[in-house]
Amino acid sequence: MNKPLILVTNDDGIYAPGISALVKIAKQFGTIAVIAPDKPQSGMGHAITINSTLRLQKTHYHSTDIELACSGTPVDCVKMAICEVLPQKPNLILSGINHGSNSSINVIYSGTMSAAIEGALEGAPSIGFSLCDYSMEADFFQAENYIAKLIEKSLKHGMPKGTCLNVNIPKLSKENIKGIKVVRQAKASWVEKFDARQDPYGRDYYWLTGEFINFEKEATDTDEWALANGYLSVVPTQVDLTDYKALEKIKEFEK
Repeated sequence: MNKPLILVTNDDGIYAPGISALVKIAKQFGTIAVIAPDKPQSGMGHAITINSTLRLQKTHYHSTDIELACSGTPVDCVKMAICEVLPQKPNLILSGINHGSNSSINVIYSGTMSAAIEGALEGAPSIGFSLCDYSMEADFFQAENYIAKLIEKSLKHGMPKGTCLNVNIPKLSKENIKGIKVVRQAKASWVEKFDARQDPYGRDYYWLTGEFINFEKEATDTDEWALANGYLSVVPTQVDLTDYKALEKIKEFEK
């Protein structure tokens, strides 16, 4: 295969507008394989399918050489692609473009980013892209030039082992995006609530709601600051979850 092999996946489903945009942008850089969920899988995190079968179905929506809808999660898609479908390990894995933010603590819950993290686990340079716009009319091409730049540089330079990129795009017009900032993940949290309701039969059910709280509003080196100030945020995200600052302190537990 003369051109780089690029795997494209997502968590919004293979027919989502975000993945269509990402495929169109990526086509200029290599041979594209699309293997993505056959239905929305948002908020799945790093879930894998172990209690039911996995199925792959050919589609032709994106006009690529390899295009399959997978019945599983985003991580399943990456695993299936590398282990069963592709002729070689992809030179780059792209996930997204997600419909909504995956900055800060949201990375923990994100199916989009879990696909990229799985790619890093497999030793492939990987990027997760998210657009901070939940509107049905969201413009997924507003940062096309910057997305292309990040794809090109990742193919040229690769990434450190076990690292992928978490890229978030601000909800701005093309003309108002200032550029790219490589930053760290902001310390933040969700204050969560469950809205209790009843269905027409009187049975209780719950709807998760919440408020996002940024604990570092004044910090100028975070993804939240970059997005609020008109930049794409790029956070190098690692597979290793060890808290090295706490390691020596917790070693006291051995005694």
